[in-house]
Amino acid sequence: MFDGFDGWLRAGDPERPYTVSELIDYCNFTLDREFGSVLVEGEVASFKINQGKWVFFDLKDADGVSTLSCFLPLSSLGVALSDGLKVRLRARPSLTKKGRFSLTVRSILPVGEGSIKKTFELLKRKLTAEGLFDPARKRPLPTPLSRLGVISSTAAAGYRDFLKILDNRWGGLQLFTVNTQVQGLSAADQIIAALNLLNQRSDLDTIVIIRGGGSADDLAVFNDERLVRAIAASRLPVVTGIGHEVDETLADLAADLRASTPSNAAERLTPDRQAVRQQLTRTLAYLPERILTAIDQAHRTTDQSLLSAQQAITSQLALLSQRLTDLRRLLASLNPEQVLRQGYAILSGKLSPGQQLTITTYQKILTAEITHVKPRPQTKPQS
Repeated sequence: MFDGFDGWLRAGDPERPYTVSELIDYCNFTLDREFGSVLVEGEVASFKINQGKWVFFDLKDADGVSTLSCFLPLSSLGVALSDGLKVRLRARPSLTKKGRFSLTVRSILPVGEGSIKKTFELLKRKLTAEGLFDPARKRPLPTPLSRLGVISSTAAAGYRDFLKILDNRWGGLQLFTVNTQVQGLSAADQIIAALNLLNQRSDLDTIVIIRGGGSADDLAVFNDERLVRAIAASRLPVVTGIGHEVDETLADLAADLRASTPSNAAERLTPDRQAVRQQLTRTLAYLPERILTAIDQAHRTTDQSLLSAQQAITSQLALLSQRLTDLRRLLASLNPEQVLRQGYAILSGKLSPGQQLTITTYQKILTAEITHVKPRPQTKPQS
């Protein structure tokens, strides 16, 4: 009876010896079956880059006796490595054709405050020299915002705080959230994939990356070189709200706008409903006083200047009236309740047959199923 790889190799002759290649293949088959990938921590030694393509280093224990050989493509290296750094990595163990045991590294992060700080400074100097953090690269956010792409762990408290403050300050924003890990060895790849996904959408105004507070180890993913470059290369402006106010990551430096926390990100992205109302109230309160002042000044002029004063009053009234109209229009345009009150509805969900839509009207929330979708005929503009 065959027993996987071993049975296939030795079928028909249990006494036949393995060839060297067969034994190496069998060992790799066994390693892959038993381990797949493993999580290992240790100290980097003998770090080198070969031919500008491959990274080789040893991973050793604190006693310096036990050592593992490691390698990975340079393009997959997201941190600035050097000898003496403590790292945690996920890797696939295998035997090379020369019979040497090694680890093929899939992802790697520095561990411990000292190692994290050192890799942070090394990579910061490198990317600063490239101009990646240049203030001239920062783009203003479009206003007013209506559709945001959000990258976060939806189970995190920071994400819930972000949503709460958005709703309390203004509301009415459409959010397209991609749920990712925000710490650990897989987080950088997931966040990069989310950035690429959101950048493919044509209906978003900006992208927000949020993560609540944590230790230096928890936030180390936001110093990943590949992630930092992806943020800098984003088609859409990127806002970060990572950690606490005192925390600084390379992702923050590459973003178009850095907020100190997830809550602060919500504040930076939305106007304050109360502030807009107060501004409108102040404008209305000052309007009569300004009119009376203009009239009083006109009475003190000579007959010759009376016409000019009247024109000035009319002009000032027109400016103030326009300002009031603009403020009212702004308030109305940013208030989704006004749109619903007029008989419109907000649809949310995927626009494909068989999918369910949530329909929000002024007084009701409905659920409907899409049975048919077809393109709307395009009408030619009238000449």
